[in-house]
Amino acid sequence: MATSTLVQFLAAGEASSTSDRRQVETFLAGGAITAGHLVGMDLTKTDADKALYVTQAAGVATVGSKNVVGVALASAAAGERVDVVVAGYVDSAYVDGATAAGSALIGPIGTAGQAAIEVPGTTTGAVLGVALAADTANFAPIFLFKRF
Repeated sequence: MATSTLVQFLAAGEASSTSDRRQVETFLAGGAITAGHLVGMDLTKTDADKALYVTQAAGVATVGSKNVVGVALASAAAGERVDVVVAGYVDSAYVDGATAAGSALIGPIGTAGQAAIEVPGTTTGAVLGVALAADTANFAPIFLFKRF
């Protein structure tokens, strides 16, 4: 179930959930998920369960994975509920070690669950969001663009 964004207000300097700066959906973990990692639909499931379960988004060669739903807010084991930011502000997302403020982020390329940096002419993939600061030990605040 999606978080409600019906009551919107502006309040500078508040927590990430204040002022409806992000939207969170609850899914079931199809496998082990680590907090801050990108997750995608679990395509090993059958029928509509593919949209109910998520797993860490797989890394793809030079093309960023397009199967990204959002960023996991907490770690989860298979079968557990996991809250996923599907749009808006994420305090700490797993990103490439060369991430700078303003970097366009795409789905994982080499490392599962890790947002890659879009490099025009070198990497391709749908831009998922933008880094709001440089990474610290591969984690950075990001703004995730609404995809659905």
